[in-house]
Amino acid sequence: MAVYKRGRTYWFVFTFAGRRIQRSTKQHDRKAAITIESAYRTGLANKLVGIISPTKDGRTIADLLDSLETEYQQNSKLSPQNCSLLAGARKEFGSKTATDLTAEVIEKYIKRRKAEAARNATINRTLEVVRRAYKFGKAKLPDMVLLSEKGNARKGFFSEEEFRLLHAHLPADLKDFCRFAYLTGWRRNEIRTLSWSDIESNTARLRSENSKNRESRCVPLTGELKHIMERRKQDRFVDGVLTGFVFHRHGEPIGEFKKSWSTACVTAGLGAMACPRCGEPPQEGQKTRCKKCRRQRTYTGKIFHDFRRTAARNLLRAGVGEKTCMEILGHKTRSMFDRYNITSERDLSEAMEKLEKFHQVTAEKIVSIGAK
Repeated sequence: MAVYKRGRTYWFVFTFAGRRIQRSTKQHDRKAAITIESAYRTGLANKLVGIISPTKDGRTIADLLDSLETEYQQNSKLSPQNCSLLAGARKEFGSKTATDLTAEVIEKYIKRRKAEAARNATINRTLEVVRRAYKFGKAKLPDMVLLSEKGNARKGFFSEEEFRLLHAHLPADLKDFCRFAYLTGWRRNEIRTLSWSDIESNTARLRSENSKNRESRCVPLTGELKHIMERRKQDRFVDGVLTGFVFHRHGEPIGEFKKSWSTACVTAGLGAMACPRCGEPPQEGQKTRCKKCRRQRTYTGKIFHDFRRTAARNLLRAGVGEKTCMEILGHKTRSMFDRYNITSERDLSEAMEKLEKFHQVTAEKIVSIGAK
């Protein structure tokens, strides 16, 4: 039996007849959750709770996903992102037999998720992992048309002024963490796994097992990065014990910080809490739930991943070569790097000012030659 807490609600997970069973008890009290879990397990044993039995070949969609997960593990592709996608696919389709997934079922899933204000890209990622599982398991895949993601690429980045505003409202244990991301463009998981054994002389080395593309890379610790490391060294002692992580919370790796992030961004004016359906922000004195749609307001605004686009822009505008930029950020292809090199209105304005100066200099030269 395993009862655990997700947010304020207790969930349970266990294995029954070779199947992974995971459900929400919808309870905030642990004792009540344990009672529900026990009743559910008894119901399964007495065949009172309906779980679709496998097909003749013994495969359900959960089986296909399990096989894909094993393949990911063997090829070192079981990243946190893939784990999340697999878990989401199991939750949506895991109890169905492989032959029960039809075009109609997929269409109903898409309609429901869109009604929940899920983005096309989010829906597609879940369907893609299901399709990949069918392909790997050599099962017959139903017709599956993914939604359009045209214009879906994010374009957010931080200006220096915006970052200073955000930095002022971040909790103490995230200030250096976010400053490091702002300067290097490293991903969140790459920074959170950085240990003191990865710091060699004046260089921070990212190990291949902690990199998204499974390739190691490094960044020289100069200027502000050097100052960050000096501050982190002073924070190594936790209750008289040296911690192995460069960035930590009470000696442990920095985990999820969505709430701290959204609070800091909203306070700094870089984000807002809005209804996912109508987009209406809360009025003064209102609670977090939208009065019109009865939906819980969610955060919209700057995200942590915007630091990667920010670093790409700043490195290029500082005169760093594109190949070097790609090595620092960990981009394998030029097309992916181009997506992160975002052009702002200010960039366009500066370009037109430079063009104007060019025309002025050219005109002055022509007038000078004509005068002779």
